Amino acid sequence: MIYTITRAARFVMRYFSYILLFTVVIFPIYWIASMSFKQFSDIISYPPTFLFHPILDNYRGLFTNVRHGSQIPEFVRYILNSFIISGGAVAVSLILGLPAAYALTRRDTKTNRNIAFGFMSYRFAPELMVILPLFGIFKTVGLYDSYVGMILVHQLITLPLTIWIMMGFFREIPRDLENAGKIDGANPWQIFAQIMLPVGRPGMGSAMIIAFIFSWNNLLFGLILSGGRTMPVTMGILQSMTFDQIRWGEMAAGVMISAIPGVIIALFCQRFLVKGLTMGAIK
Repeated sequence: MIYTITRAARFVMRYFSYILLFTVVIFPIYWIASMSFKQFSDIISYPPTFLFHPILDNYRGLFTNVRHGSQIPEFVRYILNSFIISGGAVAVSLILGLPAAYALTRRDTKTNRNIAFGFMSYRFAPELMVILPLFGIFKTVGLYDSYVGMILVHQLITLPLTIWIMMGFFREIPRDLENAGKIDGANPWQIFAQIMLPVGRPGMGSAMIIAFIFSWNNLLFGLILSGGRTMPVTMGILQSMTFDQIRWGEMAAGVMISAIPGVIIALFCQRFLVKGLTMGAIK
């Protein structure tokens, strides 16, 4: 009797979890995707319409809005800006984060643990704590609305993730490999470059992917520290909001297009993502 009740409770909880997952995760994605194919009258209709005639005008509008004197549509320029900023931020994080992660891992002292926690605290603290002082600094030194400034500020996102994920990978590499390199006469930099980096290549892949996705999805830094020249796609989506209307269809279409890079990376690099989460982020 007790076994039957327990089995029934598990059955109910399982399907309740499916319904909750659909409601919280899948349905909002479906709703945004459907909005991107709706006419404005269908979007604002009440009660909501689930059956409608799909159109491509919202997507077409994103790629026909061209600034005067330019040949590139505005939304394409926003996407290119995001690729430059996120790609540059990930590259800088790899250059700085890989040696830092290796050094913090191979000398397991209280000081190194405090330094590692200090890096991770950048991810704990809300971005609003630093954004206003950064705005003043960027305006003073001329980094406002520049690619260099955006890449540097995105280190608050990408560098802690890179260090902590790679620390997990470097801990898993046996020290016997380093000892063998020392016996052969290799110095610490040669051991790092010729032994640790090739062995830790899966970790580098997962760190790059996760850091890129977090950087790509950031809104606040682009909202405060970018302007017309370096505006990322997250801010470009908000350009559908004007003083007299909100073009909901174009906004939804922009959200769907901006999500494509992250989805493609997650699908094709799922192996690196899973390994990075299990080895780097958790351990």
